[in-house]
Amino acid sequence: MSYDFHVGQKVVCINDTFKHVSIDQLIRKGTIYTIRWVGEYTHYVDGTFIGVKLEEIHRGNDDGPEGYGAADMPYRATRFRPLVEDKIASLRKLLAPTPDAPVEKGKKVRKTEKV
Repeated sequence: MSYDFHVGQKVVCINDTFKHVSIDQLIRKGTIYTIRWVGEYTHYVDGTFIGVKLEEIHRGNDDGPEGYGAADMPYRATRFRPLVEDKIASLRKLLAPTPDAPVEKGKKVRKTEKV
């Protein structure tokens, strides 16, 4: 899966379940957040992953009983998806012909209409 996130983008949490962690991780499934940082992050236990930090949550130091000592550790990007405000428009993009796609012989190409 590709993650094309950017700072300022609205995202929706799709996974707020953390295995083997009893401390509240602050994110909630279905809640909308704003990205304040995105990038590759390496953690000595969790390895390397694409992470995001959220405007609405500053995690502080992870130095509790189950903590790993990380400061403001990002969440995995896999826990979020981009917010789609106009769901129909995103589906229209799937149906639109791409400039690189060849047009089959004998098929008419419909012109784009402004609605």
